Amino acid sequence: MSGSLFWRRVLVPFAATISLLVAHVASGQDQASTLLRLQRSRTTVETDVTGGMRASGGNILNLGSSGSEMGTSSYPNSASCLVVYSDGRYVFEKRDEQTVGKPKVKTAEGTLSGDEMQQLKSILDNGDLKKVTALKAPEPPPNVQTLREAEMIEAQISHEGETQQFVALKERFKAGAIGSSSVATAPSTGLDVYMDNASAYRKTLNPLLKWFEGVEKKSKSSFKESKPQYCSAMAF
Repeated sequence: MSGSLFWRRVLVPFAATISLLVAHVASGQDQASTLLRLQRSRTTVETDVTGGMRASGGNILNLGSSGSEMGTSSYPNSASCLVVYSDGRYVFEKRDEQTVGKPKVKTAEGTLSGDEMQQLKSILDNGDLKKVTALKAPEPPPNVQTLREAEMIEAQISHEGETQQFVALKERFKAGAIGSSSVATAPSTGLDVYMDNASAYRKTLNPLLKWFEGVEKKSKSSFKESKPQYCSAMAF
């Protein structure tokens, strides 16, 4: 399987994942609708174009052709996610998974002040931000060998009955020499390839991400160990 096709098949499920997770969260919230769900995920991993995956710890996880097998999580893997309801209540969850199948999760709950809600709504109502939709998954060049790092921003925003959602993905790949018969065994060029499907919107996304980081800082003293509910592992 080519590197390009491999990444497309792996990334396709993420947009659907956002909707499913938000529906799950909202099912237990009868008094208020979900205004925003935002998750930032990071991973450091090496994945070869044949479908095998080598994490930083040196473990090999073989991925098959089925969706469930190709959704195996990579390690180390971390995520921070925030759910804000229309009445100002919010839940912030942090997930850190250094050991396969054993995520460490902490959660904080709170209520945004009137000024904080107004600031958030002003950011979400920005015309440029509303244009960030249906971002196309990055298409790695044919000479990429392994994925080194990735950061993903998954967002779902409610706009008066309409839903905006997008997945912004930045990736750093190890590149092999072009012209070799086998990409997987080709000598490295010593240079990395960077991909970003939201490069044109990074300045637009900055106010929302800074606000997100502010809520995380505010919640720091309230985090308590919990079971995973809101954050989803970043899968490759």
